[in-house]
Amino acid sequence: MFERFTKGARDVVKGAVTHAEQERAQSVDAGHLLLSLLDRRGTRGSFALGALGVDADGRREVIGRSLADARRRAGLSRADADALAGLGIDVDEIVARVEQAHGVGALTGGRRLGGRRPFSREAKGVLESSLRSALAHHDRAIGDEHLLLALTARPGIAAEALAEHGVTTRSVERVLYGGGQAAAS
Repeated sequence: MFERFTKGARDVVKGAVTHAEQERAQSVDAGHLLLSLLDRRGTRGSFALGALGVDADGRREVIGRSLADARRRAGLSRADADALAGLGIDVDEIVARVEQAHGVGALTGGRRLGGRRPFSREAKGVLESSLRSALAHHDRAIGDEHLLLALTARPGIAAEALAEHGVTTRSVERVLYGGGQAAAS
């Protein structure tokens, strides 16, 4: 599959590994792919993000903070935390108590010091979905725009962080393809 990735898409994957290494994360996840995608300039994916206003008003930094907050919650999305709150479980209070006892970031799993980082099931799913997105749009290569579409289409913290800023599968397709015809997987 990777032979179909454009240079831009490969750069996103490499950048995701770098983000995971900087965080000392156990694995590369969808959030790392999103952070790397947000770093890009001059690509179709960055064009779509810019057209949807992600470049404006420090939204890139806000999205990065949303991902960091989700990591502090051990990867729980805001929707997950809200659902637990409905059951009387205050995730933020639990995180605060764990961090008070064990240090900030104790739930992030960021203890790995070296070696290659595997891709999480979630990140592998994004990569597979990017292939389906490229095929659905009759594109020969998988570009960073297909990674963006996959990130918006798969439930999780990356999609949630993007959706908070109006970046959804439908809005990205509208920018890139003009009418949002084929649905991404």
